[in-house]
This record gives sequence, structure tokens and C-alpha cells, in this order.
Amino acid sequence: MSVIALLSVAPVQEDSMGAEVAKAVDALDAFDVSYETNPMGTVIETDSIGELFRAAEAAHTAVDGDRVSTVLKIDDKRTIDQSASEKVESVEHHLGRAAKSDDR
Repeated sequence: MSVIALLSVAPVQEDSMGAEVAKAVDALDAFDVSYETNPMGTVIETDSIGELFRAAEAAHTAVDGDRVSTVLKIDDKRTIDQSASEKVESVEHHLGRAAKSDDR
């Protein structure tokens, strides 16, 4: 089994959220997951849906604030193992190029 998820955890506040988001990302290190943070969230990969939920809960509770917004999108492949990078490679194969622009 391979579980890939997009996790976004942030306090609801006007000021910069960087320090609080860093707490959420840091909390993931206590779990058997691999992850990569991007500007819109953190992509997490693991073999267990339970481990994903435990890691997401830890990330959510690590953030301080009166309100915390958490979004978790899960791709739970139950019959094959496929990594997040393989999913991107498939798109790039069909594009015939990297799946990004050089404009920024």
C-alpha cells in the first residue's frame, strides 16, 4: 500500500504564519513518513493510513493559536505502490517536458 497526502496546517491570523507552520512540519519527524513542503502545503508519503492520520494530528496540534485550519487530501492506493515522484513523472512523460514553467 502507498498513501500520499497533501497536508496544510496554519493558524488563522493576519501576521506571518511561517513560525507556526514550521512547528507543524517539525512534528512530522516523529513519524514513519517522508515529506516535502511546498508553498501550498506538505506532501506526505507513508505505507500506513494510520501513520498518516497520527502524523497529521501531531502537525495540527503543534500549531498554536485561537484557530487552526487544517486541510488533508489523501490518495490511498490500495492495490499498487506508487510514490509521489512517480505520479509527477507520469505527467511529465505525457507532457514531454518538466511539469513546471521557467518564468518564475
